[in-house]
Amino acid sequence: MPKILFRNALSLLTLFCLMRIDIITVLPEMLESPLNCSILKRAQDKGLVEICVHNLRDFTTNKHRKVDDYPFGGEAGMVMQIQPVDACISMLREQRHYDEVIFVTPDGETFNQKTANSLSLAENIIILCGHYKGIDYRIREHLVTREISIGDYVLTGGELPAAIIADSIVRLIPGAIGDEQSALSDSFQDNLLAPPVYTRPAEYKGWKVPEILLSGHQAKIDEWKHEQALERTRRLRPDLLGDE
Repeated sequence: MPKILFRNALSLLTLFCLMRIDIITVLPEMLESPLNCSILKRAQDKGLVEICVHNLRDFTTNKHRKVDDYPFGGEAGMVMQIQPVDACISMLREQRHYDEVIFVTPDGETFNQKTANSLSLAENIIILCGHYKGIDYRIREHLVTREISIGDYVLTGGELPAAIIADSIVRLIPGAIGDEQSALSDSFQDNLLAPPVYTRPAEYKGWKVPEILLSGHQAKIDEWKHEQALERTRRLRPDLLGDE
């Protein structure tokens, strides 16, 4: 049975939906808050996902707990060394098989909803957070299986991108959010932006909710939502529609 069907069939049996995400970082304190709030916290409390943060300094052989050094060739800045990264990843791989070892980097593939959907089906994932000027390139050549970017800009380190990736993946696990259908109607799930949404009151300062949403005619409401999604996508993100 395909994994996606297997996971949906067991959405109520959270024990069998357990995912593990290991994050390797030199700044574990940066991840404490985002990984322990809202949906991520509830998913961990339910046993749907286990998120483990590893301090890279615990794996260095340097007596001063250094994990970086000057680059060969005279470049400016400091580079993360291969030894502590290899030691940490090797330790984790001795304990279990990992579907992906992800390095978050500005020059990786651009993260999108399709990637999040795919990774949400994984069992075990490692996310390596870069820092300083970068990482010894041999790590990328021999230890990393996938490189992901959250956008064309540079951050201090990979901790915030790692938190973003973890959040986008975990919310897709059955049981992580109260209404599983809600995630399926999010922007980008079908290459469309989400349609406008409204709530009470139906009129505020003369600003009214579209009458169709108050009609109770679900088929017409669904048609309106699709038309609105198309219109917003054409106007705001035409690239998502390709050559339509």
